[in-house]
Amino acid sequence: MNSAGSKSRLAPLALTVGEPSGIASEITLRAWLLRESHALPCFFLLDEARWVAESAKALGLDVPIKEIERPEQAHNCFNDALPILSHGVERDEASPGHPSPANAPAIIRSIERAVTLAQDGHAAAVVTNPINKKSLMDYGFAHPGHTEYLGELAGPGHRPVMMLVSPALRVIPVTVHVPLSQVPNLLTREAIETACRTAAQALKRDFGIAEPRIAVSGLNPHAGEQGNIGREEIEIINPAIAAMKAEGLLVFGPVPGDTLFHAAARETYDVALCMYHDQALIPLKTLDFDRGVNVTLGLPFIRTSPDHGTALGIAGKGMASPISLIESLKLAGQMAYRRSWVDAA
Repeated sequence: MNSAGSKSRLAPLALTVGEPSGIASEITLRAWLLRESHALPCFFLLDEARWVAESAKALGLDVPIKEIERPEQAHNCFNDALPILSHGVERDEASPGHPSPANAPAIIRSIERAVTLAQDGHAAAVVTNPINKKSLMDYGFAHPGHTEYLGELAGPGHRPVMMLVSPALRVIPVTVHVPLSQVPNLLTREAIETACRTAAQALKRDFGIAEPRIAVSGLNPHAGEQGNIGREEIEIINPAIAAMKAEGLLVFGPVPGDTLFHAAARETYDVALCMYHDQALIPLKTLDFDRGVNVTLGLPFIRTSPDHGTALGIAGKGMASPISLIESLKLAGQMAYRRSWVDAA
């Protein structure tokens, strides 16, 4: 990562193609059109220029396209055109609302290329457009989502942790893309402790919070009521909290899930560590659906993504909001800027 002292000297952000049959192209084009009003950092899209131009035409969006050969060239044209860097794998024409496994190689290659560029310092961060998991799995993609695949690309020793960020709330689900019936068996002290350590390190390094406060939720109603409504709090969650306190982290809980997210409670912590996916994402999306950002912690590079899916039902209709992508680009730029200073110190 560059150690420059201003945003303009950081490498541009690498934005992946996402699902071509969804809203990825539209929100990318609209984000670029709003680059000045939202003070967006420089970014480039990993796709094929002809398909991006076709999307702009179909949507009636006046977005000039500029093909670049190297990421650093994005700085020279970003103010006047959307920079496009080919990821080297051709894709088919996309049919809005109808994903095709035939486009999976191009989608996967776009992610791989973005990660390589970030690891080599040619991109300040990776920002991923939404993917259609079923279409990729039909092709043979063996990962339940971006988070798990990015952990593999990062290499051994990296355990990715998903954090969702909005202006009102930060949350981390300890278990993520698994059936609810499997959560009790997958919930371990090690998983909770890893999430706590990773969150504390990231909030210090990338968010500028000197002493992060971590609230840990219970799994069961009323956080188990001392074992009357489940024993996971007694046997798993409480010991993990005690271990984190012994390491000097500001961790407290378990807090019942139904009292963790009201306004006064949110003032007492910097991130809420939740036991399963919906326990974390429902409050965040309820509070601020449009501005939610998915951040992957525990990687050797920065990764953000809109906190929504491919929206196949409105693809190609000119209805998609770019706000979550805009927030993802802004947050990635802010994190890269902070990290450049921390790592240079």
